[in-house]
Amino acid sequence: MANITAQLVKELRDTTQAGMMDCKKALIETDGDMEKAIEYLREKGLAAAAKKASRIAAEGMVDGYVTEDKKTGAIVEVNCETDFVAKTDNFKDFCRNIARHIALAAPADTDVLLKQKFADDPSKTITDLVSDATVAIGEKISIRRFARYETAAGVAETYIHMGGKIGVLVEVKNDTPATFETDAFKAYYHDLALQIAAAKPEHVVRGEVPTETLDYEKKILREQALNEGKPEKIVDRMVEGRIAKYYKDVCLTEQPFVKNPDQTVAQYTAEVEKEIGAKIGPVRFARFERGEGLEKRNDNLAEEIAKMSK
Repeated sequence: MANITAQLVKELRDTTQAGMMDCKKALIETDGDMEKAIEYLREKGLAAAAKKASRIAAEGMVDGYVTEDKKTGAIVEVNCETDFVAKTDNFKDFCRNIARHIALAAPADTDVLLKQKFADDPSKTITDLVSDATVAIGEKISIRRFARYETAAGVAETYIHMGGKIGVLVEVKNDTPATFETDAFKAYYHDLALQIAAAKPEHVVRGEVPTETLDYEKKILREQALNEGKPEKIVDRMVEGRIAKYYKDVCLTEQPFVKNPDQTVAQYTAEVEKEIGAKIGPVRFARFERGEGLEKRNDNLAEEIAKMSK
């Protein structure tokens, strides 16, 4: 039987927001398997969706860049070892330069990115820049991931929240170029970026939800209904009703609009369309939260001093 430590229980609680004793029981029932414990709690109706990516933090920042014509945008996550370094001007400048380079140079992935000549100084590669920054800053610097969108029929917009903790890149279509400079459209695509940062959608519309994800959610919801003692004959109907709520959680267009929860993002879109006389809407988006899924360096000063004194 697995050793169910207090740390393991705390991690499960942080992930699911379930009670401490419920988390301990779930881990005991699943022999310490974190993923199975999350599923167990969800089936019992004791946990939220438990987005796995938000469990652990790491240092660094997410930064973004959009070209002046709003046709190309990029966001990038750069990691370092300490929060102190992440707040320095040198580190922030490095992140901004990398985001701009990605927008201009269109690398296919991080491996290609590192081999590219720097857009502002072709005598250096991005790998050289990383090495220079590591020496200058005094910590290991790594470019973890990026997203880049280029559009001919709309705009790209970025939004960076809390000094780089969250970064959003969104592509928004507009079939009437004459309306691009209207205040209503500018407010619209900025609002979409804010919405994505705040509400954490996973897809733009229902059709983007993978079949296997939907099947899994239906299984969880069915088990929840049965565990609540609901009659078998009405369970399927209940599941369909709850799936509709699931869509409102994960699909951008179906979410309540953060600035006016009485309307959905789709309704807000229709409102702006009518005002400016154009067909508009979100096409795709990326949302990075600094340190998603990375182990955070855990310094214990007392332990370090004890080791040094031995």
